[in-house]
Amino acid sequence: MTSLVPLQPGAAPIAYDPATLAVLAAMEQAAEEHLDAIRPENTKRGYANDWALWGEFHDWLAERTGHRLPLTAVTKGTLVGFVVWLDTIKLAAPNSIDRRITGVTVTARTQGAEVPKAATVAARQALKPLKADPERIARGRGKAPAATPAQLQQMYAAAPSGLTGLRDRALWLMAFGIAGRSAEVAALRADGITLVSQGLDVHVPAVKGRPARDVVVAYGRNPDTCPVRAWSTWKAAASITSGPAFLPISVHGAIGTDPLSPAACREIIARSAERAGLSVRLTGHSMRAGFITTSRAAGKREEKIRAQSGHAANSPVFWGYIQEADRWSDAASEDIGL
Repeated sequence: MTSLVPLQPGAAPIAYDPATLAVLAAMEQAAEEHLDAIRPENTKRGYANDWALWGEFHDWLAERTGHRLPLTAVTKGTLVGFVVWLDTIKLAAPNSIDRRITGVTVTARTQGAEVPKAATVAARQALKPLKADPERIARGRGKAPAATPAQLQQMYAAAPSGLTGLRDRALWLMAFGIAGRSAEVAALRADGITLVSQGLDVHVPAVKGRPARDVVVAYGRNPDTCPVRAWSTWKAAASITSGPAFLPISVHGAIGTDPLSPAACREIIARSAERAGLSVRLTGHSMRAGFITTSRAAGKREEKIRAQSGHAANSPVFWGYIQEADRWSDAASEDIGL
């Protein structure tokens, strides 16, 4: 009886005779059928959804490369690209991306594709930093509540006095005005925010692989919720002319030199909402969601809103916000004779 020993480096692979290969192939097929039979139905449905998304990713890839790859080409490059696409285009939560890596890998192998271990290892390496990002993790916890101008006014009234209050007001109103992510707000620079007659020209820096964008923030009608006035007041009080737009402030009122972190920006927004006694817990993403729904409710065009927020044209998250804002606009149950 032949011993089962590891193949030594440099040794030639074992060449099986046709009859042995046929038996091995039949056993492989039987194994796949058995595993499929005992796999839960919800897992099968999940894998089918993962494979459908894999196909959508290939459609997107083909539009940009001019060449369509076979779905069974699961390589290091395509699987890492899939992770990035799910993160930046689909805005999927990291845990969802992790599951989809498994679904694509399992489905590809059932179709006879060879999925190298290096591909799955690289995909999960690309996923690892995403799992440490609180904003991305929050994607899996449902939609962030959208902030409203009325809530911002409550936060303004409850803000602390002194420099901290001026900074906090400017921070959340700027986040709302640019429809900014917390990482983008943290990356803003004073020399990238220019006061013009109509309001502010704001350069939103590139963060986490997302492209930079230039947006305009108009004067608000209400001085309490006007991002332009809030920014100008904070800038003058802190004597900021260049460098980070938002800085830490010590308990003694001393202004630091390093920029606030994205986590600190999120905390300022959440703490300010709690101080104001709001019935919902606002997060860093609430300012971004609030701008989109508020702007849409005011009748602004979709392309204008997307230019402000930086969402892709096919972003399901963006269109979800638009649908939410449009719920009561020409409602299907309105004026139908009831």
